[in-house]
Amino acid sequence: MLFLNPPKPLSLFEAKFQPSPFLNPHPHLRLLKSCTLLPKPLFKPTTISASATSTGSSTPSNQVYQPFRPPPSPLPSQFRSLDTNGRLEILQNRLGLWFEYAPLIPSLSQEGFSPSSIEEATGISGVEQNRLVVAAQVRDSLVQSKIEPETLSFFDTGGAELLYEIRLLSAAQRAAAARYIVLNRLDPRGAQELARAMKDFPRRRGDERWDSFTYSLPGDCLSFMYYRQSREHRNPSEQRTSALERALEVVESEKAKAKILDELEGKSGREEGTDGEIGVGIRVPVVRMKIGEVAEATSVVVLPVCGATEGARAVEEAPGECRSEGEFGVVVAEKGWRRWVVLPGWEPVVGLGRGVVVAFPDARVLPWKVNRWYKEEAILVVADRRTREVVAEGGFYLVGSKEGGSDGLKVERGTNLKKLGVKECLGSVVLVVRPPKEETDDQLQDEDWE
Repeated sequence: MLFLNPPKPLSLFEAKFQPSPFLNPHPHLRLLKSCTLLPKPLFKPTTISASATSTGSSTPSNQVYQPFRPPPSPLPSQFRSLDTNGRLEILQNRLGLWFEYAPLIPSLSQEGFSPSSIEEATGISGVEQNRLVVAAQVRDSLVQSKIEPETLSFFDTGGAELLYEIRLLSAAQRAAAARYIVLNRLDPRGAQELARAMKDFPRRRGDERWDSFTYSLPGDCLSFMYYRQSREHRNPSEQRTSALERALEVVESEKAKAKILDELEGKSGREEGTDGEIGVGIRVPVVRMKIGEVAEATSVVVLPVCGATEGARAVEEAPGECRSEGEFGVVVAEKGWRRWVVLPGWEPVVGLGRGVVVAFPDARVLPWKVNRWYKEEAILVVADRRTREVVAEGGFYLVGSKEGGSDGLKVERGTNLKKLGVKECLGSVVLVVRPPKEETDDQLQDEDWE
């Protein structure tokens, strides 16, 4: 701070400002003004302290960066006054209902606790912490949906595992699923199957009988899942009948119930031949892969793949067995092979000790009626090399082909092979797989085969 002192003899610096008709008659005031312009280079840059920011405005560039931390979940009123130790004690002793103390977990995370440190202090594992937090959020969405109090109270005790399983559903689907879980007293495994069925149902549009089931009814979604599983088994078979019976137990709509009863009573037009000949009326399942179906399958099958132009030698040389070993299920083949395919554990391909897959670039090579199913798309034909004798006239067999002067592979009906006097083939066809696509059409019917 500058002070105005009594006049002193002028210094050399002040001599520059001698009286002049063009200068200020008060040289000392002019000197003060000049001094205010000179001290700029004399000061060094300094940082702004916390006290300085309280008296003046600061720019954003001088503020220390702080990472974003989401606000903690609202705590119940009885826990808001607790300190950190009090919250840990509540979790350690499970004081209160599970959805009441569940918000304490994210509040501790906001204070810097990791899942492992919370587990060490409370005994609640990281998996259970996640389940409690997610289930509490699902319950909050049910409250916002104004679900019936009696339905909501069902989950007050031990309901975290049940509500956690329906986390991927929409708010409306969660309410419908919660009512169905309460009505049928489902366990966590049943709730998981219900949620998967409800999530998967819209993606199955175009599957056979899909329009007979109602999307808004959880029981119909679950029933359709069992119905679709029944079509992965041979007809007749114990597995197919069991899946249809499960579908009948959970179905809700009368229309879907009628379709399932028709399947059980054999009125769906898919009966086997009845003239007594072995294998008459054999039908090969034709399925279209769904996007993500392999990832969602509980079991898978790994099979070697041959090209349609590689000939019979490639089919015979392909590995015969693939098995899983160890705790991680490492797949082991009897020998190396260039190409493999992973398929869901459908009934026709499970247990194929000598299974092989042939990749055809065009589906029109198969003996079905192209006037209705003219599909120019790649397909996979799964054959069982253990069954090499041509027995059933209605069956389909993998044979070698010499068309065009080069070795190849094709699928022929047993009737044609018998007419040609062929008694042995490369394997019997057990399944035809069509590629996944966003918009699926209906599956082939039995009458579509030639």
